[in-house]
Amino acid sequence: MPESKSQIESLFVTRLYRASLSEFGPKVDTNELETSCYAIAEDDEAGQDWCEENGYPGYTSYASLTDLPWRFPIFADIVKALDKHVAAFAKDLEFDLGEGKLVLEDLWINILPEGGTHSSHLHPHSVISGTTYVAMPDGASALKLEDPRSARMMAAPTRLKTARRELQPFIYIAPEPGEVLLWESWLRHEVPMNTAEDERISVSFNYKWVD
Repeated sequence: MPESKSQIESLFVTRLYRASLSEFGPKVDTNELETSCYAIAEDDEAGQDWCEENGYPGYTSYASLTDLPWRFPIFADIVKALDKHVAAFAKDLEFDLGEGKLVLEDLWINILPEGGTHSSHLHPHSVISGTTYVAMPDGASALKLEDPRSARMMAAPTRLKTARRELQPFIYIAPEPGEVLLWESWLRHEVPMNTAEDERISVSFNYKWVD
C-alpha cells in the first residue's frame, strides 16, 4: 500500500493562559483577598440591591464599584500582577499593538453560593478577559469554555466523547485558588451550577487596547 501524502494541520488556534497570579510578583495572599471580598460585599449596599433586582446569584461588584484598586491596596497589587500576565499573553498572541498598550478596563468581585450559576456570555469591546481565583471549595464549578465555531457547525455530527481535547466542543477548567486564567474576550464562557456548600469566590477583569 503506498505511503499516504495527506497532510492535516490545526488552524485558527484559541489560546488559554494559566499561571499563578503571583508568578511575576507582587505576592497576593488569597486568605487576605477572601477577607477583603467579603468585607466589600457586606458594605456594598448598591451592589447587593443590583444583584437582588437582577436575580443575580450571590454577589458581584460589577455594577456598583469601579475603583477597587484605589480602595484596597490588595486589589492594587492584583492589578500590578495582572498587567504583567496580560503583557505576557499579548506577546504569545503576537498582537501588533503599535504605539498602544493593553490597560485594565474594569475589575470586579464574584461570590457564587451553592446552586448559583453564571450563564454563557462573552465580553464585548474588550481584548483580554480573565479571572483570578480566591476560593474554590470541593465541588465548586469549573470554568466552561465553548468552541467559538459552535454557531457555524450547522449540520455537523456531535464529537466522540473520546475526541482529542482540541476538538471537543466544551472544555472545563478547574483552577486552584491563587491562579489566573486569561482568554481573548470573544471566547464564550460560563460558570455551571456551583454544587459546593461553600461559596466560590473569584475576581474577574477586562483589558482594552488604548492607542
